[in-house]
Amino acid sequence: MNTKNKIIEKILELKKKLNAVILVHYYQLGEVQEIADFIGDSLGLSLEAEKTNADVIIFCGVKFMAETAAIICPDKKVLLPDLYAGCPMAEMITREQLISLKDQYKDEDIEVVCYVNSNADVKAESTICCTSANSIKIVNSISPDKKIIFIPDKYLALYTERMTKRKFIIWNGYCPTHLLINKNDILNIKEKYPNAVVLAHPECSLEVQNIADVIASTGGMVNYVKNSNKKIFIIATENGLIYYLQKNFSDKIFLSVNERIICPNMKKIRLENVLWSMEEMRYEITVEDEIATKARKAIQRMLEISKNKG
Repeated sequence: MNTKNKIIEKILELKKKLNAVILVHYYQLGEVQEIADFIGDSLGLSLEAEKTNADVIIFCGVKFMAETAAIICPDKKVLLPDLYAGCPMAEMITREQLISLKDQYKDEDIEVVCYVNSNADVKAESTICCTSANSIKIVNSISPDKKIIFIPDKYLALYTERMTKRKFIIWNGYCPTHLLINKNDILNIKEKYPNAVVLAHPECSLEVQNIADVIASTGGMVNYVKNSNKKIFIIATENGLIYYLQKNFSDKIFLSVNERIICPNMKKIRLENVLWSMEEMRYEITVEDEIATKARKAIQRMLEISKNKG
């Protein structure tokens, strides 16, 4: 048995012993996807965390995702195998900055829509959370009489604004990895594969969104591919998704826009530190009670609306 298989065997043994569940984001390394109990985007992972009967959640993603799981599952132990797996976008707005922004509109009827790619203390100052999969549904649930502050991703905000025909107060945050996706690279690939369908994440720049055939979350892209009779797809998001798509839809072709579209934080987690995390029960992600209580309201409101079929 090779080293990789030995590590996987130990992980599976510990998972049973700890009554643990391994939640993995689509952007994780292929080797980590292979040990997942559930692979999904931010919304899917949140829903899965909420309903799990496990005692321990091993979260293979970035810190804000593990924080979200800890907030909605206060009776579970949530472990993040690499404490330094952060999110640059989440660091682009602080609690103090959001409070200051809200103060500018304190005399108006304001709702703060907070993308889940944010830290817990920012969620705690927000009215409701959203993901790239449900931002339109979330905004449509808000009374048209209310003014909306949308944080922190300006590109998801602009996409949602366009789709809901609402006007937002938009924070100037963004995903550095998605901004590596270049319109000209996509057009060059389209010259070689004119029948290819361009699937773009709403964190992409507007010029990329404008040439996309479909704009969708990572989970939305998976569903589109699953239900499509098309055979070739240009994937305008982090390249980790392509591993999942190639494995699950082997009769189709998936093209990366370029090899640089890698989130270094998502790639910090490997099989070795998943095993170490389970052996040492580290790193446990906790959120201060006061912050967690406030943030939970914003997250639960999102989850309730997302589960509503209406």
